[in-house]
Amino acid sequence: MDKSQTEITPFNELTPEEEHKIPVIIMCGGKGTRMREETEFRPKVIVPIGNEPIVWHVMKIYGHYHFKHFILCLGYKGDMIKEHFKDLAWRANDFRLKTLTNHLDILKDDGIDRGEDWDIIFAETGLESNTARRLKLVEKYVNTDIFMLTYGDGVGNVNIEKLIEYHRKGDSLITITGIHPNSRFGVLKIEGDRILSFKEKAPLSDYINAGFMVMNREVFNLLPPIEENHTLEEFLTEMAKQRQIRIFPHEGFWDCMDTYKDFEYLNALWQKNPPWKIWKDADEV
Repeated sequence: MDKSQTEITPFNELTPEEEHKIPVIIMCGGKGTRMREETEFRPKVIVPIGNEPIVWHVMKIYGHYHFKHFILCLGYKGDMIKEHFKDLAWRANDFRLKTLTNHLDILKDDGIDRGEDWDIIFAETGLESNTARRLKLVEKYVNTDIFMLTYGDGVGNVNIEKLIEYHRKGDSLITITGIHPNSRFGVLKIEGDRILSFKEKAPLSDYINAGFMVMNREVFNLLPPIEENHTLEEFLTEMAKQRQIRIFPHEGFWDCMDTYKDFEYLNALWQKNPPWKIWKDADEV
Protein backbone atom coordinates (compact mmCIF):
# COMPACT_ATOMS: atom_id res chain seq x y z
CA MET A 1 0.00 0.00 0.00
CA ASP A 2 1.51 3.35 -1.07
CA LYS A 3 1.40 6.00 1.66
CA SER A 4 0.31 8.60 -0.87
CA GLN A 5 -2.72 6.48 -1.72
CA THR A 6 -3.85 6.11 1.90
CA GLU A 7 -7.01 8.10 2.54
CA ILE A 8 -6.73 9.74 5.96
CA THR A 9 -9.88 10.43 7.94
CA PRO A 10 -9.53 13.42 10.32
CA PHE A 11 -10.22 12.38 13.89
CA ASN A 12 -12.83 15.08 14.50
CA GLU A 13 -14.82 13.84 11.49
CA LEU A 14 -15.09 10.24 12.65
CA THR A 15 -18.51 8.91 13.58
CA PRO A 16 -18.68 6.88 16.83
CA GLU A 17 -18.66 3.70 14.73
CA GLU A 18 -15.68 4.89 12.68
CA GLU A 19 -13.86 5.95 15.84
CA HIS A 20 -13.73 2.32 16.90
CA LYS A 21 -11.79 1.57 13.72
CA ILE A 22 -8.81 3.48 15.11
CA PRO A 23 -6.02 0.87 14.97
CA VAL A 24 -4.19 -0.40 18.02
CA ILE A 25 -0.51 -1.06 17.30
CA ILE A 26 1.04 -3.58 19.69
CA MET A 27 4.77 -4.16 20.05
CA CYS A 28 5.29 -7.95 19.90
CA GLY A 29 8.84 -8.34 18.62
CA GLY A 30 10.96 -8.48 21.76
CA LYS A 31 12.94 -11.51 22.91
CA GLY A 32 12.14 -11.28 26.63
CA THR A 33 15.73 -11.91 27.70
CA ARG A 34 14.96 -11.37 31.41
CA MET A 35 12.63 -14.37 31.55
CA ARG A 36 14.47 -17.04 29.58
CA GLU A 37 12.62 -19.77 31.50
CA GLU A 38 9.57 -18.96 29.35
CA THR A 39 10.93 -17.19 26.28
CA GLU A 40 13.72 -19.46 25.07
CA PHE A 41 11.28 -21.30 22.82
CA ARG A 42 8.49 -18.74 22.33
CA PRO A 43 8.02 -14.96 22.14
CA LYS A 44 7.27 -13.18 25.40
CA VAL A 45 3.84 -11.96 24.29
CA ILE A 46 2.75 -15.60 23.88
CA VAL A 47 3.68 -16.50 27.47
CA PRO A 48 0.33 -17.36 29.08
CA ILE A 49 -1.71 -15.87 31.85
CA GLY A 50 -4.13 -18.68 32.54
CA ASN A 51 -4.87 -20.39 29.23
CA GLU A 52 -4.22 -17.42 26.92
CA PRO A 53 -1.09 -15.38 26.08
CA ILE A 54 -0.56 -12.03 27.72
CA VAL A 55 -1.03 -10.20 24.41
CA TRP A 56 -4.53 -11.73 24.19
CA HIS A 57 -5.31 -10.12 27.56
CA VAL A 58 -4.06 -6.76 26.22
CA MET A 59 -6.31 -7.10 23.16
CA LYS A 60 -9.30 -8.05 25.32
CA ILE A 61 -8.89 -4.78 27.24
CA TYR A 62 -9.17 -2.80 24.00
CA GLY A 63 -11.91 -5.08 22.71
CA HIS A 64 -14.00 -4.31 25.80
CA TYR A 65 -14.16 -0.71 24.51
CA HIS A 66 -14.99 -1.95 20.96
CA PHE A 67 -11.53 -1.30 19.51
CA LYS A 68 -10.94 -4.45 17.47
CA HIS A 69 -8.50 -3.41 14.73
CA PHE A 70 -5.00 -4.49 15.69
CA ILE A 71 -1.56 -4.26 14.09
CA LEU A 72 0.93 -6.63 15.70
CA CYS A 73 4.59 -5.69 15.14
CA LEU A 74 6.31 -9.06 14.93
CA GLY A 75 9.95 -10.00 15.36
CA TYR A 76 11.31 -12.84 17.50
CA LYS A 77 9.46 -16.09 16.69
CA GLY A 78 6.65 -14.16 15.01
CA ASP A 79 5.37 -17.32 13.32
CA MET A 80 4.23 -18.63 16.70
CA ILE A 81 2.11 -15.51 17.21
CA LYS A 82 0.55 -15.95 13.77
CA GLU A 83 -0.23 -19.60 14.42
CA HIS A 84 -1.80 -18.89 17.79
CA PHE A 85 -4.29 -16.35 16.46
CA LYS A 86 -4.95 -18.25 13.24
CA ASP A 87 -6.14 -21.17 15.37
CA LEU A 88 -8.07 -19.06 17.89
CA ALA A 89 -11.59 -19.83 16.62
CA TRP A 90 -11.36 -23.62 16.71
CA ARG A 91 -9.56 -23.61 20.04
CA ALA A 92 -12.33 -21.54 21.63
CA ASN A 93 -15.30 -23.45 20.16
CA ASP A 94 -16.55 -26.94 19.39
CA PHE A 95 -15.94 -27.78 15.74
CA ARG A 96 -16.49 -30.45 13.09
CA LEU A 97 -13.59 -31.53 10.84
CA LYS A 98 -14.08 -33.38 7.55
CA THR A 99 -10.73 -35.06 7.10
CA LEU A 100 -11.09 -35.84 3.39
CA THR A 101 -11.38 -32.16 2.46
CA ASN A 102 -9.77 -30.73 5.61
CA HIS A 103 -12.90 -28.56 5.96
CA LEU A 104 -13.59 -27.23 9.45
CA ASP A 105 -16.97 -25.95 10.70
CA ILE A 106 -17.25 -24.05 13.98
CA LEU A 107 -20.25 -25.33 15.95
CA LYS A 108 -22.38 -22.80 17.83
CA ASP A 109 -25.28 -24.98 18.95
CA ASP A 110 -25.88 -22.82 22.02
CA GLY A 111 -25.77 -19.63 19.95
CA ILE A 112 -22.63 -18.43 21.70
CA ASP A 113 -19.50 -17.62 19.71
CA ARG A 114 -16.53 -18.06 22.01
CA GLY A 115 -14.07 -16.70 19.48
CA GLU A 116 -12.96 -13.10 19.01
CA ASP A 117 -14.29 -10.58 16.48
CA TRP A 118 -10.90 -9.04 15.75
CA ASP A 119 -9.28 -7.67 12.61
CA ILE A 120 -5.55 -8.32 12.97
CA ILE A 121 -2.65 -7.32 10.71
CA PHE A 122 0.49 -9.35 11.39
CA ALA A 123 3.39 -7.13 10.34
CA GLU A 124 6.89 -8.58 9.99
CA THR A 125 9.05 -5.74 11.32
CA GLY A 126 12.40 -7.51 11.62
CA LEU A 127 14.18 -9.71 14.12
CA GLU A 128 16.69 -7.06 15.22
CA SER A 129 14.53 -3.95 14.80
CA ASN A 130 14.14 -1.55 17.68
CA THR A 131 10.70 -0.24 18.57
CA ALA A 132 10.81 3.10 16.70
CA ARG A 133 11.73 1.27 13.50
CA ARG A 134 8.90 -1.23 14.05
CA LEU A 135 6.45 1.64 14.42
CA LYS A 136 7.70 3.36 11.26
CA LEU A 137 7.34 0.14 9.27
CA VAL A 138 3.59 -0.12 9.95
CA GLU A 139 2.77 3.46 8.93
CA LYS A 140 1.25 2.14 5.68
CA TYR A 141 -1.47 0.33 7.64
CA VAL A 142 -2.72 3.41 9.53
CA ASN A 143 -5.44 5.37 7.72
CA THR A 144 -6.88 7.39 10.59
CA ASP A 145 -5.74 10.73 11.96
CA ILE A 146 -4.78 9.15 15.28
CA PHE A 147 -3.76 5.67 16.37
CA MET A 148 -3.11 3.82 19.60
CA LEU A 149 0.12 2.12 20.61
CA THR A 150 0.98 -0.18 23.48
CA TYR A 151 3.26 -2.99 24.55
CA GLY A 152 2.26 -6.64 24.33
CA ASP A 153 3.40 -7.49 27.87
CA GLY A 154 1.56 -4.96 30.05
CA VAL A 155 -2.02 -5.23 31.37
CA GLY A 156 -4.18 -2.79 33.31
CA ASN A 157 -7.73 -1.63 33.88
CA VAL A 158 -7.15 1.49 31.79
CA ASN A 159 -10.31 3.24 30.57
CA ILE A 160 -9.61 3.49 26.85
CA GLU A 161 -12.61 5.72 26.12
CA LYS A 162 -11.45 8.28 28.69
CA LEU A 163 -7.90 8.03 27.33
CA ILE A 164 -9.10 8.82 23.79
CA GLU A 165 -11.24 11.72 25.03
CA TYR A 166 -8.32 13.08 27.06
CA HIS A 167 -6.11 13.06 23.97
CA ARG A 168 -8.84 14.63 21.85
CA LYS A 169 -9.14 17.61 24.22
CA GLY A 170 -5.38 18.18 24.43
CA ASP A 171 -2.95 19.85 22.06
CA SER A 172 -0.05 17.39 22.14
CA LEU A 173 0.97 14.90 19.48
CA ILE A 174 1.25 12.08 22.00
CA THR A 175 -0.58 11.00 25.14
CA ILE A 176 1.00 8.35 27.36
CA THR A 177 -0.68 6.52 30.21
CA GLY A 178 1.43 7.02 33.32
CA ILE A 179 1.33 4.87 36.45
CA HIS A 180 3.09 4.80 39.80
CA PRO A 181 5.29 1.69 39.67
CA ASN A 182 5.47 -0.68 42.60
CA SER A 183 8.78 -0.96 44.39
CA ARG A 184 10.64 -4.20 43.73
CA PHE A 185 11.61 -4.17 47.39
CA GLY A 186 9.63 -4.14 50.60
CA VAL A 187 9.03 -0.69 52.10
CA LEU A 188 9.39 -0.07 55.82
CA LYS A 189 7.19 2.35 57.73
CA ILE A 190 9.22 3.66 60.66
CA GLU A 191 8.88 5.92 63.66
CA GLY A 192 12.19 6.97 65.09
CA ASP A 193 14.31 3.83 65.04
CA ARG A 194 11.28 1.50 65.27
CA ILE A 195 9.79 -0.39 62.35
CA LEU A 196 6.01 -0.12 62.45
CA SER A 197 5.09 -2.16 59.37
CA PHE A 198 6.32 -3.90 56.24
CA LYS A 199 4.66 -3.34 52.87
CA GLU A 200 5.48 -5.33 49.75
CA LYS A 201 5.10 -3.80 46.27
CA ALA A 202 4.49 -0.32 47.65
CA PRO A 203 3.80 2.30 44.94
CA LEU A 204 6.52 4.86 44.25
CA SER A 205 5.81 8.57 43.79
CA ASP A 206 7.16 8.99 40.25
CA TYR A 207 5.28 7.99 37.09
CA ILE A 208 6.48 5.55 34.44
CA ASN A 209 5.34 4.90 30.88
CA ALA A 210 2.70 2.14 31.04
CA GLY A 211 2.04 2.05 27.30
CA PHE A 212 -1.63 2.57 26.36
CA MET A 213 -0.62 5.55 24.22
CA VAL A 214 -2.53 7.69 21.72
CA MET A 215 -0.62 9.42 18.91
CA ASN A 216 -1.46 11.77 16.07
CA ARG A 217 -0.57 10.35 12.68
CA GLU A 218 1.85 13.26 12.24
CA VAL A 219 4.20 11.31 14.52
CA PHE A 220 5.17 9.10 11.57
CA ASN A 221 6.73 12.14 9.86
CA LEU A 222 8.86 12.81 12.93
CA LEU A 223 10.16 9.29 13.54
CA PRO A 224 13.85 8.78 12.73
CA PRO A 225 14.70 7.08 9.42
CA ILE A 226 14.34 3.30 9.39
CA GLU A 227 18.07 2.87 8.73
CA GLU A 228 18.94 4.46 12.09
CA ASN A 229 17.00 1.80 14.06
CA HIS A 230 16.19 3.88 17.16
CA THR A 231 14.18 2.78 20.16
CA LEU A 232 10.77 4.24 20.89
CA GLU A 233 12.13 5.50 24.21
CA GLU A 234 14.76 7.59 22.39
CA PHE A 235 12.07 9.08 20.17
CA LEU A 236 9.76 9.82 23.10
CA THR A 237 12.62 11.51 24.95
CA GLU A 238 13.05 13.88 22.00
CA MET A 239 9.29 14.54 21.82
CA ALA A 240 9.24 15.28 25.55
CA LYS A 241 11.97 17.91 25.03
CA GLN A 242 9.64 19.52 22.49
CA ARG A 243 6.79 19.37 25.03
CA GLN A 244 4.70 17.23 22.70
CA ILE A 245 3.69 14.55 25.23
CA ARG A 246 0.91 14.68 27.81
CA ILE A 247 0.42 12.18 30.60
CA PHE A 248 -2.88 10.40 31.21
CA PRO A 249 -2.57 9.54 34.91
CA HIS A 250 -3.86 6.06 35.75
CA GLU A 251 -4.33 5.33 39.44
CA GLY A 252 -5.81 1.86 38.92
CA PHE A 253 -4.12 -1.48 38.35
CA TRP A 254 -1.24 -1.98 35.93
CA ASP A 255 1.56 -4.52 35.77
CA CYS A 256 3.84 -6.03 33.17
CA MET A 257 5.46 -9.40 32.58
CA ASP A 258 9.14 -8.57 32.67
CA THR A 259 10.54 -11.41 34.78
CA TYR A 260 9.60 -14.95 35.74
CA LYS A 261 8.46 -13.58 39.10
CA ASP A 262 6.03 -11.29 37.23
CA PHE A 263 4.78 -14.34 35.31
CA GLU A 264 4.03 -16.13 38.58
CA TYR A 265 2.43 -13.03 40.12
CA LEU A 266 0.08 -12.34 37.19
CA ASN A 267 -0.94 -15.98 36.96
CA ALA A 268 -1.69 -16.04 40.68
CA LEU A 269 -3.88 -12.94 40.26
CA TRP A 270 -5.67 -14.57 37.33
CA GLN A 271 -6.77 -17.43 39.58
CA LYS A 272 -8.42 -14.98 42.00
CA ASN A 273 -10.00 -11.76 40.77
CA PRO A 274 -7.74 -10.25 38.09
CA PRO A 275 -8.21 -6.46 38.18
CA TRP A 276 -7.45 -6.05 34.46
CA LYS A 277 -10.27 -8.44 33.43
CA ILE A 278 -12.80 -5.72 32.64
CA TRP A 279 -14.50 -7.77 29.90
CA LYS A 280 -17.18 -10.42 30.25
CA ASP A 281 -16.68 -13.89 28.82
CA ALA A 282 -19.08 -15.04 26.09
CA ASP A 283 -21.15 -17.20 28.43
CA GLU A 284 -21.36 -14.35 30.99
CA VAL A 285 -22.99 -11.88 28.60
